[in-house]
Amino acid sequence: MSASASVTARRIAAAALTAGALASVATLPASAADHPRPDRPKVQIIAVQYDSPGRDDRSLTREWVEITNTARRAVNLDGWTLKDEDGRTYTFDHYRLEGRSTVRIHTGIGRDTRTDLYQDRRHYVWDNRSDTATLRNDRGRFIDDASWGHHRHGSHHR
Repeated sequence: MSASASVTARRIAAAALTAGALASVATLPASAADHPRPDRPKVQIIAVQYDSPGRDDRSLTREWVEITNTARRAVNLDGWTLKDEDGRTYTFDHYRLEGRSTVRIHTGIGRDTRTDLYQDRRHYVWDNRSDTATLRNDRGRFIDDASWGHHRHGSHHR
């Protein structure tokens, strides 16, 4: 093999190796650090006031559930439900929970605001001894729950 043929063969081999290396880099998946994930909404029940203070016949609005959106983006709660173990259900209607904010859902009658919603019920929903509040999205998928009393087996909330 002549010197020029040897140089040409080495150049071809180097070009082939370079092309192969570039092709393998191009097919590698990008790391998570290269592409930040979108801020996913995290909606959760953070507190339940199931035994309202004061006389039971006058404190329906002091029985409530607090729901927080821990993400930066707002979440449309239209069609989401909050339900007790006996099947009493509150359905959110045209409500948007802003990012990093909390809404309190009261059992009694009142005027809805950005931070307080009212079920407009005349009777208590949450059992003082034990119950579970379950939050589901508009497709019926489980989002979070909070249990108290003897039902606390798997819940991480109050």
